[in-house]
Amino acid sequence: MRRQLRLSGSGGQGVITAAIILAEAAVAEGKEAVQSQSYGPEARGGASKSEVIIDDGPIFHPHVKQPDLVLAMTQKAADKYYADLSPDGTLVLDSDLVPEVPDFPKVIRIPITKLAVEQVGKSLFANIVALGALAHITKIVDFETIRVSVSHRVPPHTIEQNMKALQVGWDAVQEN
Repeated sequence: MRRQLRLSGSGGQGVITAAIILAEAAVAEGKEAVQSQSYGPEARGGASKSEVIIDDGPIFHPHVKQPDLVLAMTQKAADKYYADLSPDGTLVLDSDLVPEVPDFPKVIRIPITKLAVEQVGKSLFANIVALGALAHITKIVDFETIRVSVSHRVPPHTIEQNMKALQVGWDAVQEN
């Protein structure tokens, strides 16, 4: 059960943190996981991506060759990072920040950042909204496992808001 995921956006959107949490959740369930990241020289605003490979067995090559799923939180990320997506893969887009939808067979559009602002209170939580959606779409880890991983990774004073963000993302998939 090898799954290769690429989470992309701009620096400051938290896609790297989301990927780390996802990998930690997979490891907590006894799976193998590797996570890598790259971003432009700008700390905020530059292109950013993080990749995660999750498998039941050993992972000998730590780089994603052909992702099964690509999350794009900005138009620039969508344009730059979806090209090598598996033909039967899934492209998940922040519908408000990616107005020009790439021509791809399976696209899921979710207003990730809008949901973070309207239901959790800040765009800061968009990465956790996205993580909730990805957990639901991929079923790669149990929801309770991802909840625990989020609670271990985020600042203690934000746990309640992050739990809400995770649930908002999970529920957003059911509505789409």
